[in-house]
Amino acid sequence: MGQFIDLTAKDGFTFPAYVAEPAGKPKGAVVVVPEIFGVNSHIRSVADGYAADGYLAVSPSTFHRVKAGVELGYSEDDMKTGFGFKTAVEALPAPGVLQDVQAAVDFAAKAGKVGIVGYCWGGLLTWRAAAGVTGLSAAAPYYGGGMTTPEEIARSPKVPVLAHFGSQDHWIPLDTVEAFKKAHPEVEVHIYEANHGFNCDQRGSYDAAAAKLARERTLAFFGKHLA
Repeated sequence: MGQFIDLTAKDGFTFPAYVAEPAGKPKGAVVVVPEIFGVNSHIRSVADGYAADGYLAVSPSTFHRVKAGVELGYSEDDMKTGFGFKTAVEALPAPGVLQDVQAAVDFAAKAGKVGIVGYCWGGLLTWRAAAGVTGLSAAAPYYGGGMTTPEEIARSPKVPVLAHFGSQDHWIPLDTVEAFKKAHPEVEVHIYEANHGFNCDQRGSYDAAAAKLARERTLAFFGKHLA
C-alpha cells in the first residue's frame, strides 16, 4: 500500500501524487500516468503492482490543475465527467500538465533510472513525455487516445518506447496504428485482440490474457532499460 504526497512543479504548482515503495532497494522507478478517471483504486493498484515488482512507483494527479480530488469509476457518467476534465487540462497553456509529469519524474529519479507507463489519456501523455520530458529512460504507453493522430505521430521520442494497442479499439482505428508504426519503426508496437482499456480489471473491456502479456512485455522492457 502506498500513500499520497505533495509534489511541486517548476511553475510552483503543488499537486498530489500516489507513491508506492518497493520492499527492498528499488531497481529503478516507474511513473504511472492515469486514465481520465484520476488516481483511482485501479491506478493505485497498478502502482502497487510495480512496487511489488521492485520499482518505486509514482502516479501524479493529472487533473489537479483543473479539479482537485478526482477519483472516478467507469460508468458512462464517469466517462463524460473525466472527458470534461481532460478537455480542460488539454486547454491549459503549454506545457500544461507535462510540468506535473516532469515533477513526478524528478522525484522518482531518487530511485535510479525512470520509466513511464500510462493508460488511455495517460498513454497519450506518456508518448508526449517520451518526446518532451527530461530524465526518462523508457516509455510504455497503453492505448494512448489521440496518439496516432498526425499531430502526435509527428513527435520524436528521445527514449525507447514500447506501445500497446487493441485491435478492437474503436477509439484508435487500426489504420492509424499502422500509420504510427510506419512513421516510427524505432518504436516496439504490439497489437492485442482486445478493446480499449483492456488492462483495467474494473472495466467491461478488461482482457486478462492481453493484460498479462502486455504487463510481461512492459516489465521486460523496463528491466532492460532501467537496469
